[in-house]
Order: sequence, then C-alpha cells, then structure tokens
Amino acid sequence: MSKYVGILTAGGDSPGLNAAIRGVGKAAQGTYGMQVIGFRDGFRGLMQNRTVRLSGGELSGILTLGGTILGTSRDKPHKMPVGSQTMDMTEVIVDTYNRHSLDALVCLGGGGTQKNAYHLQQHGLNVITLPKTIDNDVAMTDLTFGFDTALGIATEAIDRLHSTAHSHHRIIVVEVMGHNAGWLALGAGIAGGADVILLPEIDYDIGVVAEAINRRRRRGSGFSIVAVSEGAFSVDDRAKYKKARKRLKKAETEEAREKAAAKLAGVQSHLQDKTLHLSRQLEQLTGLVSRVTILGHLQRGGTPSAADRLLATRLGTACAGLINDGVFGVMVAARGNKTEAVPLEDVVGKRKTVPLDHDWIQTARDIGVCLGDG
Repeated sequence: MSKYVGILTAGGDSPGLNAAIRGVGKAAQGTYGMQVIGFRDGFRGLMQNRTVRLSGGELSGILTLGGTILGTSRDKPHKMPVGSQTMDMTEVIVDTYNRHSLDALVCLGGGGTQKNAYHLQQHGLNVITLPKTIDNDVAMTDLTFGFDTALGIATEAIDRLHSTAHSHHRIIVVEVMGHNAGWLALGAGIAGGADVILLPEIDYDIGVVAEAINRRRRRGSGFSIVAVSEGAFSVDDRAKYKKARKRLKKAETEEAREKAAAKLAGVQSHLQDKTLHLSRQLEQLTGLVSRVTILGHLQRGGTPSAADRLLATRLGTACAGLINDGVFGVMVAARGNKTEAVPLEDVVGKRKTVPLDHDWIQTARDIGVCLGDG
C-alpha cells in the first residue's frame, strides 16, 4: 500500500529549501512509490489545511530557486495567532494529519522547527525533520543547508567593501547574521580577510578592538574591516544586560519591578543598535571615519550554492529512505559524507555555537585577526 507523506517549511527562508523538497519528493515518489503533498506557509498552513500536490511537475525546475515554493511562517502549533488571540492549535493540526491519512510529516527548518516537530511527535504524529538555517547552529549535525550559500554571500560582500575601505582610509563595520552563533561571521571574516571578527561566543573589549586598528595604522594600513555578528556583545554591554535582568528578577515590589523593567527595556533598546554604537566608538577611539554595512536578509536570498544543493538533496533522499523504513521522530543529520538519523529529543533545546577551541578560531588568531579579547 502506498504511503502518504506531507512536507512543510517553517521558520526563516533559506537557500536550499527547494532542493530539499525536491530531494524528498523525487525519492519518495520515484524510488518508493509514495504520494507527497506540501502544506503552505509552515505550521499555519498545516493547521488551515492549505495543500499543494507535489508531483513531478511541481518538483521540476525548483532545484536552483532560492526561498521555498511552499512558503513559510514562524507560527508554532501550540502558540498560534488566531484573530486577536494566541491559541493551541495542536489538535487541529493532528486532525489535518489524520484527514490526509499521512504516514509521515517532514518538517524543514531550524532550531524552532525541531522543537515544534518534537511537540507534534509527542501528540502522536510520525515526524522527520531536516536541518536548515544560514546560522549553522542546529545541534547534532555537521552542517545545515543554507549556510554555505550565506557564507559565500557574506564573503563576497566583505571582498567588495575592501576597495572602498582602502580608497577612503576608513573602518568598514560589516554586520553579519547570527544571533547566538558566530559561524557565519567567523567563516566570512576569515575568507574575506577581515581584520577584526566579533562573535557572540567571545565578548569583546572595545579598547582592544580600537588598539588593533590603531596598530594596523601605525604599520601603514590606513583602513580596517570589522566583521561583526549581530549577536556579538561588548564586555560592558553584557555586564549592563546581566545587571538589568538580575535587578528585575530580584525586584520585590510592584514599583521596583516597574523601574527594573523600564531599565531593562532601555538596555535592550540600546542593544538593538549596538553595531552602530560600535562604529561610533571606533571613530572616537581611532580618529578614523567608520561606516556600517548591515547585510541583513541579503544573506538569505538568491540561488543556492552547489554545496547547499548537494547537501539538501542528500538529506532529502535519506529522509525518504527513513520513511520507507518506518523510522520517525528523528532529524536527518549530516555526518561527514553520510547521513544519520538523530532522535529529536537529542536535538531540541540545544544550539551549536562555535567552540572556543575550534580550528577556525585558532586559524583567525594565527593570521593576526583580532577577536576582541586581547
């Protein structure tokens, strides 16, 4: 009897999603004789039963496309905005799953999607996930698809900014995505020849950064490139943030809580512009003009790289094989040149950050890159 498989993409868009959809769909249908349908716009489309049949025609020509043909959203099954309310729509999603007589639901996404899929598994659904994110921070997998493409885009941006930095003798501060993990900033910074790389994993001392730039100027280099992850903290900002949170936690009266909450909100507001604040500080401490380039969602778009297409296709076809074998409740992880089915319970609630003893960290130090810590 033919098996029925549903696919959705959730969270932020990422290069390689369409390649993964294609890999799952073509292998499931062509190799294992399954029927495949897609749900539009993530878990919201699953809740609303908005589907598209993923036959050969729908899977044709999508390998090189960025984004996702299914659309995506960040909605959670158990915290779904419905009108003016936030509701638990888990049972509605379970009903949709059963209505289509699905044997499996494939969820493509990052850390949040792994959690949401695990939630559905605990409510009786057969789920399998594939790890995607440009941040490369999903636990228990060597790589996530989307990372290689974003790495190339960020590297090319740093390459292009070298010429204007050199011509005008400026500091160019390039903000790269990565809230809690510095893989993208570190990789692009090394590959693009950045002079300073600031990561979420290493709080930086602004004085150390300024001195590194001044030292370059004394040696005859009148410009510097600073690659900074959006999640990087200065030592001072981290201390202020921790102090504000601690004050709110210890507040005993309503008045004290209100004051502490207002203080924390002020710190958080400042942190939203911390890359611009970094640029202004460097101007003051070095006497050089500093300019900021925030790459933002530019890193998510465009044609996926060959490496991301290959990785997404490998993971997708492996996923179809696991469904055929009746293996569920797992994430399909990349392990060297192979794939591995990792239980979702081992993935959720974890994040893969850059280890301080990682080879990339040591490589950066060995070529004289300042990481802000001395």
